[in-house]
Amino acid sequence: MADLNRSASFNQASSSFRQHLPDLSIPRFTVSKTQNAYEYADDFKKNHVPPWLYNLTETWKELLEEPFKGVTNDGNVREGLFELQDMGVDIDGVCRATTKVLDQCTPDQKQKLQYPVNAREWRAWSNPEFLLRPFGLRLEDLPSDLATSILGVLEVSFSPEGYQKALAAMRINHFLGEICDVTKIMNQHSYNFLLFGSPSTEKDKPWGWLLYGHHLCLAVFFKGTHMTISPTFTGAEPNIIDAGPWSGTEILHTEGKIGLKLMQSLPQNQKDQAQIFKLMRDPDMQQSGDLKTDRWNQDDQRHLCGAFRDNRIVPYEGITVSSLQPHQKNIVLDIVEQFTLYLPQQARQMRKEQVRQHFDETYFCWIGGYGDEDAFYYRIQSPVIVCEFDHHSGVFLTNKEPAKFHTHTILRTPNAGDYGNAVRADGEKVR
Repeated sequence: MADLNRSASFNQASSSFRQHLPDLSIPRFTVSKTQNAYEYADDFKKNHVPPWLYNLTETWKELLEEPFKGVTNDGNVREGLFELQDMGVDIDGVCRATTKVLDQCTPDQKQKLQYPVNAREWRAWSNPEFLLRPFGLRLEDLPSDLATSILGVLEVSFSPEGYQKALAAMRINHFLGEICDVTKIMNQHSYNFLLFGSPSTEKDKPWGWLLYGHHLCLAVFFKGTHMTISPTFTGAEPNIIDAGPWSGTEILHTEGKIGLKLMQSLPQNQKDQAQIFKLMRDPDMQQSGDLKTDRWNQDDQRHLCGAFRDNRIVPYEGITVSSLQPHQKNIVLDIVEQFTLYLPQQARQMRKEQVRQHFDETYFCWIGGYGDEDAFYYRIQSPVIVCEFDHHSGVFLTNKEPAKFHTHTILRTPNAGDYGNAVRADGEKVR
């Protein structure tokens, strides 16, 4: 029965997104199909098209200049929430895989790849397909053996299921590139990889890496066997592959189904309290044109904690998880499981326990409808985690309204937890 339900859901997603395939004869695609990622980005910077995204990228420049503080609920960083822990990470294996990458690099490649452990470039990731900041090494520009070795760093850093999730996002990006005939801009290797510090197993020698590109941005920090994977951005348009060698791939469906299960399980009074806006672009949302503070913009849409929002103030909204029934609290932990899937199993269990300990100050909120076919947004937020899930309107596909086949998810660790900053010594902290 489960296989039948999955097949029906997959077929429905396929039918839905294929009703919104773009017209490849319009200038947007006839021009971009001839460009590589660098030419495409230069064209964007020169012509400011689309203007709404260009204006947002200008705001991003200002936000990046702010010193790192961290996401908070009220503007004040709460101390004492995070400590160094032995998370059972295979730090020896991660170091060997990363050293292998360095050994394969030319001197010029090493210079491009490596940054000080406290460099601001940790915060320079962004999820659109435009290569606005070409830091580090771009996988598609590298010899295949070096690109494969970089993927090997991801594989040994992550859980097996987390690595497959990352591969799925990369492959769907390639699939979208094929749909739009722009595979020189969007493909499975159109991602940049940066190394901060030098690989080390020692607690007094922190280091980490960053991978970013369209619909996949992952910041990974190590300090001995302590590991932080945050922030993360994982998205997909569409969120399945229904043709070609990776046909059958799907991503982010579980996060959506579990979130909807939680919302639908609530009694009506709690549904009403959790639903902070009834419409996905609700007139009551702040939409003043101030891209630093607005509640909705065309790129982030309902997301609050996306690229360059390292210092965003996000007030608690909705209902407290402590008010839920035991089985509903377990659903919250199931959601956290999916958002932290990149972490190896022991580290992930420790992260979930940390979240559980803060259930008295954890909030769940919802935007949109909660019928089986409705698009929606939800957020789980506490002093130690922020999980955002959002269905988006089309960027390359043509759906003007949010649809279930275009999904964005974001994980943040508030109160200076992103990039492992809360457990770094003073000279190691991200700027």
